[in-house]
Amino acid sequence: QVQLVESGGGLVQAGGSLTLSCACSGRTFNSLDMGWFRQAPGKEREFVSGITWIGSQFYSQYSDSVKGRFTISREYAKNTVYLQMNTLKAEDTAVYYCAAKPSGSMWPKMPSSSNYWGQGTQVTVSS
Repeated sequence: QVQLVESGGGLVQAGGSLTLSCACSGRTFNSLDMGWFRQAPGKEREFVSGITWIGSQFYSQYSDSVKGRFTISREYAKNTVYLQMNTLKAEDTAVYYCAAKPSGSMWPKMPSSSNYWGQGTQVTVSS
């Protein structure tokens, strides 16, 4: 079993920055790909960013809406993945969910019930 615990959400003004963290436990962190999804009120959960290992190749993926503003990273020593969010916009307001899946394939744009999920952290960007 995998446990994911997010932190770092909050209220920020448009143009500001936040860093989300997700601590992983319960399974070897190195065997998991880590990612972030978000869900705004009245909308479906959508892919934001993910880190993937395929063979010996490392990939970072970003949705078009956050590319150039968000950066995903992982710290193996702390079993933690981060999402650095810069130049935040009102449309980034959502509950952000950490996700994990076994390594070996790119992150799909749709959430999967086979993924592991955190409980979510609220990010609110005021305009």
